[in-house]
Amino acid sequence: MTTGAGLVLEDVSMIFRSGGQEFTALSPLDLEVPAGRFISLIGPSGCGKSTIFNIVAGLQAPTSGRVTLDGEDITGMIGQVGYMLQKDLLLPWRTVLDNVSLGMEIRGIPLKQARERALPLLHRYGLGGFEYNYPSSLSGGMRQRAALLRTLLVDTDLILLDEPFGALDAQTKSQMQEWLLQLFGDFGRTVIFVTHDVEEAVFLSDDIYVMASRPGRVIDKMPVDLPRPRDRSLVTTPRFVAMKKYCLDLLHTHGQPVEEQQAA
Repeated sequence: MTTGAGLVLEDVSMIFRSGGQEFTALSPLDLEVPAGRFISLIGPSGCGKSTIFNIVAGLQAPTSGRVTLDGEDITGMIGQVGYMLQKDLLLPWRTVLDNVSLGMEIRGIPLKQARERALPLLHRYGLGGFEYNYPSSLSGGMRQRAALLRTLLVDTDLILLDEPFGALDAQTKSQMQEWLLQLFGDFGRTVIFVTHDVEEAVFLSDDIYVMASRPGRVIDKMPVDLPRPRDRSLVTTPRFVAMKKYCLDLLHTHGQPVEEQQAA
């Protein structure tokens, strides 16, 4: 397995212009994610979380600033990171095994070789016995497992996860969070995770960046000083509850747009 890469955003901003109007989607920000860390971005809709992901993934060029990965400038370059959206985007005509193998195929690995690498991981991570099923026969949680394994097997050191559990029911979501922690421990990748669920962010992360909107900006960074490995019993501990409350208070106090704060 590979070791995670360090990501740095320097003075990165995004301004959209249309019809003579300007909209600041993301104020200039600096963000540093050490190799092997799991960080979460939380904040209201429109605060720039997806914009950050699109810039890091090379899908959008920032208005200012640059993005480096292990010291290499990757600004505007695609294919440097793994990126998973909330929707699993599994191909319905391919089996689970071939869906998981897809990223390796795209990177030039022959399908037979890709299957040989993916198959033992399906058995190890809860998809054994379903490798030749099609996505339509899988539960939501199993589809997300397949999609996450596909993203990991692309073999990029940095993984972007955009609300991967947002559409799951509470019980499945809890199971998937614990499953993701196992993957994180086993694969050692650098992970940036977007969520609207503060408890989820505290449970999973090493650091949490709290964001506000209009303009999108980071208002605080909170280290999560909880031991790993983690289990569900942590969520009722005083330290966990205090960190969750701190983030919620920040979002309540500073999460509204600047013009609304000034009018308050």
